[in-house]
Amino acid sequence: MKKIVLITGTSTGFGKLMTQTLAKEGHTVIAAMRGTTGKNEAAAKELAVLPNVDVVELDVTSDESVINAFAQSLAKHGRIDVLVNNAGITGYGLAEAYTIDQVKKMFEVNFYGVLRTYDAVLPSMRANKNGLIINISTGASGFTLPFMVPYMASKFAMESLTEGFNHELKAYGIENVSIQSGVYPTEMNNGSKTGLNADKEDIIAAYGQDAVNTFNAMGGALFGKMADYKMDPQTIADGVLDLINLNKGERPLRYPLDAIAQGADHEFVKSRAEIKDKWAKNYGFTL
Repeated sequence: MKKIVLITGTSTGFGKLMTQTLAKEGHTVIAAMRGTTGKNEAAAKELAVLPNVDVVELDVTSDESVINAFAQSLAKHGRIDVLVNNAGITGYGLAEAYTIDQVKKMFEVNFYGVLRTYDAVLPSMRANKNGLIINISTGASGFTLPFMVPYMASKFAMESLTEGFNHELKAYGIENVSIQSGVYPTEMNNGSKTGLNADKEDIIAAYGQDAVNTFNAMGGALFGKMADYKMDPQTIADGVLDLINLNKGERPLRYPLDAIAQGADHEFVKSRAEIKDKWAKNYGFTL
């Protein structure tokens, strides 16, 4: 059965590929992005001419924008079967060198933006007793890397939403999945999209060259592996399609798609679930 799928952040990268991939398979895609008549007008027009694609204006940092986009989509299509929270922003730098305002901006997109879409779509999904919500996370979604602390924290928080909502919404037939994507050559990682980086120049200077060298070494390793493994963003779009095509009850809570991890991501997800089950059992309940 073909689905009606709303995807956030479709102007570039994973979101654009998801839109093209799902629409080609016959699903109706509501391609949500901000700036459809501004900076992303060209991307909006490119997607709008594709069969099965409906472009809508949506800024995940705005309550009003999210409410309007979902209301418009529900009025036009009658339902939303699948929500893909793809919109996100990254950032690099020393944790101490981030201002609180910069961290808040990170969370507005990566955490509150996701929560806003849940609030907007859940009433209709609960009424239909059916739905699938897919959240795009990051490869290291269960541990933190240096120089990416606010970004990782925002993704940890998003993972908590995914896991908690999955428990609370089971009775309503709504499934939740997070995709652990790893490092891929999208606009988020190639420098063409500016992230929310550390912005206290005095703190950065105080840490000195050693911190710069450590950061550069880690970045070189990450992006070098990305090239070595020929990481293709289409993998994530295909992963979303695979999740949509799975039967209800067969979808995992977490879906790692990081070839560089060489299976360690799958091991981590499995052990994490086993420990949680043991913890719950020790407390006398089942999750």
